Amino acid sequence: MSRALAPALALGLALGLSGCAGLTASWPPWAESAARPAKLTGYLAANPIDGVALLGPPPAVDSPRGLADRASYLETRKLEGSPRWAQAISDNDLWSGGVLKSYGCAAGMTISPAATPALYRLMQRVELDGRTVSNPPKVFYNRTRPVIGSDLAVCLPRESWMQTNASYPSGHSLVGWAWALVLAELVPGRTDPVLATGRRIGDSRVVCGVHYQSDIEAGRTLASALVARLHSDAVFQADLAKARKEITKAPALRCAA
Repeated sequence: MSRALAPALALGLALGLSGCAGLTASWPPWAESAARPAKLTGYLAANPIDGVALLGPPPAVDSPRGLADRASYLETRKLEGSPRWAQAISDNDLWSGGVLKSYGCAAGMTISPAATPALYRLMQRVELDGRTVSNPPKVFYNRTRPVIGSDLAVCLPRESWMQTNASYPSGHSLVGWAWALVLAELVPGRTDPVLATGRRIGDSRVVCGVHYQSDIEAGRTLASALVARLHSDAVFQADLAKARKEITKAPALRCAA
C-alpha cells in the first residue's frame, strides 16, 4: 500500500467506515467506567493524528522484534503468583482505584473525584481522546492479542473483547503514559516517580499477557503525540491551569515504598 493512501484510509477508519474488527462495539471493561459522566467528551473534536502512518505496522511474527515480543510473552508467564503479577492486576484498574492510587503515591497527593475534581475530569477527557487516536491503527492493523490461541496464564479473566479489541497499539499504555506526562508537568518535583509509574503501567500489560511489548511502545508513541497536540488546545490549557491551582490544596499522600 502506498504511503499517500494511509492518511485517507486512517480518516475513513476513524469515521467508522471500515468493518475490519468491530472495535468500537467491544471495548474492554476498563474503558466503560461508570465513574465517567455519560455526556463527557474528549478535548479533540476530530482525530488530528494519523496513527496508522505514525506508528507503521506491528513487527512481523518472524522478524527479530516479533520474535522478541513472543519471547517476552512466554517469559512473563513465569511471573504468575508473584508480587509483580499482583501489581499488574492492580495496574489494569484505571478508574476504580488501582492506577489512580499509584499515580497519587508517585505525585504525593490524593487523586480522586472528591479531592481533585478538576484534575480527575481532565484525566477522564484525556482518556477519551486516547480512544480517538488509538482506534484507527487498532482497526487498520488488527493485530491479534497474545492471549488468543494460548492457554498460558493471564492475569485477567478471558473475555470476548480480547478477540475483537486489537492488540496494537495498547490503549492502556497510551492512557497511562499520557496521564504520566500531564502529571509530570503539573508536579515537576515528582517527575521521576510519576514517569516511572506510567512506564510500569504499560509494562504491566505485557506481564498480564494481553499485549506484546511493541504494542506498549506504540501506545507510548501515540500518547506523546496526543499530549503534544493537546497543548495547542485552549480548553485543555484552561483545564490544566485549573488542575495546577487545585493540586496546591490537594491532600498529601504518602505511600510505603
